[in-house]
Amino acid sequence: MSTVLKGITLSEYEERERTSEVKSEYYRGEIFAMAGGSANHSLISTNVASELRQALKERPCRVFNSDLRIKVEESGLYTYPDVTVVCGPLEYDADVSQTVTNPIVLIEVLSDSTESYDRGTKASHYRRISSLRELILISQKEACIEVYLRQADDAWLLRDARSLQDQIRLESLDVSLPISEIYRGVTFDPDASSRSLSSGEAAP
Repeated sequence: MSTVLKGITLSEYEERERTSEVKSEYYRGEIFAMAGGSANHSLISTNVASELRQALKERPCRVFNSDLRIKVEESGLYTYPDVTVVCGPLEYDADVSQTVTNPIVLIEVLSDSTESYDRGTKASHYRRISSLRELILISQKEACIEVYLRQADDAWLLRDARSLQDQIRLESLDVSLPISEIYRGVTFDPDASSRSLSSGEAAP
């Protein structure tokens, strides 16, 4: 992501987000524009949010799309995950309105332009959220879903699934989701994986 503005206060960021058609991240006085997603990105996000909503509809948990802004209180990052799950009452940031601080599950659909950031710096921020129990990274190039589960000692255990016949288990929510439903309607580009490897990106 490229920096759009520097030396911005939180109040200036909040006002900009209120009036802008483009969502931006905020970190330590800098604003970073968030790139728009592909059709696959949007469809996968919608599918997984819909599956979670159905699975959790009788539970005190709410599922939010990428319009919900969260703050990583431990680092100061403001951002918009693709899907957020909060169980119990919403806890709000004291400085920027309509910003939630207590997600239990965060989900990001990986894009070519942001994958290294989502896997690296952004995931590092997310793992510092005290309420967070699971972080899910979903590929849009192939059937590949990675689930990072926080352990009792604050280490993170990785489990992944790479078949449309598999399910992913979200232990923090006591929910299993069919991967075929998460990818329902998605058309994979057969050359996407080979292009990523040839350009030096790590395979999922």
